[in-house]
Amino acid sequence: MVAAIKRVEVPSSLTVRELAALINVSPIDVIKELMNNGVMANINQLLDFDTAAIVVQGMGFEAQELKPVEQEKTKETGPATLWQRLYADEDEANLKPRPPVVTVMGHVDHGKTSLLDVIRHSDVAGGEAGGITQRIGAYQIVHAGRKITFLDTPGHEAFTAMRARGAQATDLAVLVVAADDGVMPQTIEAISHAKAARVPIVVALNKIDKPNANPERVKKELADNGLMIDEYGGDVLCIAVSAKKKQNIDDLLEAILLVADNTQIKANPDRTAIGTVIESKMDKSRGPMATLLVQNGTLEQGDAMVAGTASGRIRAMFDEKGQPVSKATPSTPVEVLGLTSVPAAGDVFKVVKSERVAKGIAAERLMEARQAAVSGPTRPVTLNDVFAQIQAGKVKELALIIKADGQGSIEPIVNSLEKLGGENVKVNILQASTGNISENDVNLAVASHGIVIGFDVSVDAAARKMADADGVDIRLYNIIYKLVEDVEKALKGMLEPVYEDRIIGRAEVRQTFRIKSIGVIAGCIVRDGAAQREAKARVRRGEEVVFNGGIHSLKRFQEDVREVKTGFDCGVALAGFTDFKENDMIEFYVKERVS
Repeated sequence: MVAAIKRVEVPSSLTVRELAALINVSPIDVIKELMNNGVMANINQLLDFDTAAIVVQGMGFEAQELKPVEQEKTKETGPATLWQRLYADEDEANLKPRPPVVTVMGHVDHGKTSLLDVIRHSDVAGGEAGGITQRIGAYQIVHAGRKITFLDTPGHEAFTAMRARGAQATDLAVLVVAADDGVMPQTIEAISHAKAARVPIVVALNKIDKPNANPERVKKELADNGLMIDEYGGDVLCIAVSAKKKQNIDDLLEAILLVADNTQIKANPDRTAIGTVIESKMDKSRGPMATLLVQNGTLEQGDAMVAGTASGRIRAMFDEKGQPVSKATPSTPVEVLGLTSVPAAGDVFKVVKSERVAKGIAAERLMEARQAAVSGPTRPVTLNDVFAQIQAGKVKELALIIKADGQGSIEPIVNSLEKLGGENVKVNILQASTGNISENDVNLAVASHGIVIGFDVSVDAAARKMADADGVDIRLYNIIYKLVEDVEKALKGMLEPVYEDRIIGRAEVRQTFRIKSIGVIAGCIVRDGAAQREAKARVRRGEEVVFNGGIHSLKRFQEDVREVKTGFDCGVALAGFTDFKENDMIEFYVKERVS
């Protein structure tokens, strides 16, 4: 009697290790079978279905492709924001309207804090250094008998940092634009961040009382940056206001409530609470304290809760005025006491059955965090593996943040990239702006699982460190067609690994010396990392790179050395470059393959 051939469902892509576990054999046997078929692979090599099917067949199984059915069903219909996901499984009959939660964004000095000050009728800006918001908090106001919750944040940076941690407290963004100044770089950033979060926007056209105010010019600039206001046939409400003169503030609040009604912001107040940590601190006398924003359910004094790796039982709750309260309904911000440690801003909190359960969940999360720290950063999406993730149904769009040297470069790049993609995946350009790649760009990439692409720009040192820590893929180009070609190849699964520059040290030029046998030597002090003889070097003069090439010699006093570490002096001679200036920065870098 002939034995029946076992059938096994194989996904469209998987690693050698995963395939071995699927058919219950040793990874070595899978590698041997691949070698017999002319394929050299390691244990973490990603295989497509056709290759995996050959291996499976050679081992006496029949492969059947496993289609990502669930991913197809949720292609564009899944809840967009956190609060929508929080009540996605709720019975519609239990849902009731709740107050909208609003974040105010905009360019520096356009009047964000002054507008918030007028709205809540208290002098915030006057009591703060330089008129800048010093802390993140939240408060509620009542307008026309209805509550509105405002997050008192320093702009889109904190908004996106919170999203990067998996949270989203905001239902609606108010974009403040000065009528006398117009759309500025931070205005464009704020628009990109709000759109990436799929949060509706209301424009507050501030400072209309100024004699040089030009509202029509600002409205056109907003349209040029993809924000079409209602007067121009769009769906974005634009309210002309003056925070200084307290003009049209009621109209702005009416617009917020109107957009909230259209968005149908709801929650179920008759369940256990869940929401987001807005801010936290360690108080010397009272211990760990956290400001919580309830987004679904009702939070009550005595509830056991877990927030990130912190847990505890709520001993006391206070409103924004410091008054004790016994419960907090949806959209209500409260400060709580009783946690065993300080949670991080952006952590999602939830109420559980008992303090014991909360401790267990927190301990498990802490262990997972430690394991993740040991294993290193995980990359949500990189240009190299995007095709495999598309095939596996994990990615439905390729999110890109574009930074270029000038506006003349942005238009052809964006136009070319928007033509790419197809049925399986689309290219979504979250932001396209000029300037070097900054921490804000990396933060947006983390929050949106995006890739940062730079054209004729450099990466700020702080942004590079953040990208390395969070696993964000940054790609730099100086030829447009190569940039577009790489993205297209990634979407088609043909992109080859590339080499990128990794900066290993920086040295500042203090003075120069001339030595007959060598030429001009730069006397330097190593500011961070290490200067290495085998590395390459770039000489930066401000933002400009004046030399890029090899190192002729590296000396410590009179001795030739291979390496000089942070804080030590050294002499550097570069191959073919002698025009050193005081305060020039020499970057030492090596080429590393991007896997």
